[in-house]
Amino acid sequence: MQTIPLFNLSLVLIPALLVVWILWRWSAEPGSALYALARMVIQLILIGFVLTYLFAAEHALMVAAILSVMLLVSAWIALRSVPERRTTLYFKALLATGAVNVLLLILITQAVLTSDPWFQPNQVIPLAGMIFAVGMNAISLFAERFYAELESKASTIKARNTAYRATLIPTLNSLLAVGLVSLPGMMTGQILSGVSPLIAVRYQIMIMLVLFSSSGLTAFAFYYLARPEFSEEQN
Repeated sequence: MQTIPLFNLSLVLIPALLVVWILWRWSAEPGSALYALARMVIQLILIGFVLTYLFAAEHALMVAAILSVMLLVSAWIALRSVPERRTTLYFKALLATGAVNVLLLILITQAVLTSDPWFQPNQVIPLAGMIFAVGMNAISLFAERFYAELESKASTIKARNTAYRATLIPTLNSLLAVGLVSLPGMMTGQILSGVSPLIAVRYQIMIMLVLFSSSGLTAFAFYYLARPEFSEEQN
């Protein structure tokens, strides 16, 4: 693959900063966007060094530690949409995303890809990142919409059903658009690296099925784990 020079990479900052300028002009908290952009760049640079070391070391405990940190952080970020309830819901979010998405990760790395060894970092960590991120977003979307429905005086069941449908909208849109509107990240990356499109398609089908499952099952698990808190909110 082509190595992107730093100057060329910096050109992508122009449209991103344009969005920040629009936020500033519309008084829509440009500081949070700037913080997110800066944090993204720093985190990716750091993880680049970490992954380079991990891929060379291939140590099971290190991979397990990275996955644990990813789960802990994803559960916290997932509740960003309901900050006032983060403390009470955090363990439920962690349990939901962990139970569902670790099982999905095991399914695709051990049963579908048959990774050998099981902790092969160049497979396990990137796949875990994709799966955990979708589970994180599912909880975030579900919690935000669920509480918004409760505040509109909807019943718990109606709020649950509306929130669940809303949670699946981004994933369903991706399923409908893939191949027609978009070539997703994994497929694009493999094609750019020289893999046959027919092989890349198989990987992408695997990923799309797992991401759909992660979104639906994580929201489902989160709701049932957090039902006591939801009932108290209703009362």
